[in-house]
Amino acid sequence: MDARTQFARTAAELVETDDSVALVYAEISGQFFGDVERRHPDRVVNVGIREQLLVNVGAGMALTGIRPIVHTFASFLVERAFEQVKLGFGHQDVGGVLVGSGSSFDMAAAGRTHQSPGDVALLDTLPDISIHAPGNAVEVDAALRTTVGGSGLHYVRVVGQANTDAHPFTPGRFHVVRRGTGATVIALGPVLDDVLAATAGRDVTVLYASTVRPFDAAGLRSVLGSPDVVLVEPWLAGTSARHVAEALRDRPHRLLTLGVPRAEHRHYGRPEQHLAAHGLDAPGIASALERFLRPAA
Repeated sequence: MDARTQFARTAAELVETDDSVALVYAEISGQFFGDVERRHPDRVVNVGIREQLLVNVGAGMALTGIRPIVHTFASFLVERAFEQVKLGFGHQDVGGVLVGSGSSFDMAAAGRTHQSPGDVALLDTLPDISIHAPGNAVEVDAALRTTVGGSGLHYVRVVGQANTDAHPFTPGRFHVVRRGTGATVIALGPVLDDVLAATAGRDVTVLYASTVRPFDAAGLRSVLGSPDVVLVEPWLAGTSARHVAEALRDRPHRLLTLGVPRAEHRHYGRPEQHLAAHGLDAPGIASALERFLRPAA
């Protein structure tokens, strides 16, 4: 099952089984929600293509004690309605689960309006938000169940790119996927398969996390073997660099950040073409690693 379908099924089940959970969406993914909306019209609300209203309705529900799941494409949820997220949830200090789909370029064929490589960087400006980038459908299910059943404000990033293997949902902790004596390579979200392919045959440590914030500073420090650190994240390059710098503030290190560059890639095409263009597929990551780790002449 793909991640978006899994999100919809899990969200519907949570609404069915818990009277304190609501789902607010803005047309997007409506094909999945017809049955649950007919059964629970008071807690499943389609606001239409009104993203600022979407967020405000979710925040209003949260003020009454309801746990809202707020969903649309990430470019509309995060970028278009950021002020409402900042004020409705952040400033009023209420919790909810924001679920964005389509980023960074799942919807590449729809043009720049549907591409959102800056969503994580923008939300990272908010205090106390937890940000999750599940690597496949199994991790989407675990992330949604845990965040909806918890407290605080969360963003769950649901995308088409997927890792083969699922890892337990452990916010604030890295999984040590491979241990070596050389560089430490950090894979955030659904780039793990490409990172593993790119590092095959290299004596490196590979760390993986599906929760981006909080960042596991202690976990990084505990495995650091050499001064070389490579950060691979499928959104704006360098988004998590400050967290690496803070984690290693008392340790000499070199950092290579791989991600989507700030220069706009003015093309449509398929998601995998964008990954390749930005050097985020296995060959691109391998090439960047080769240049970074090449011994000085």
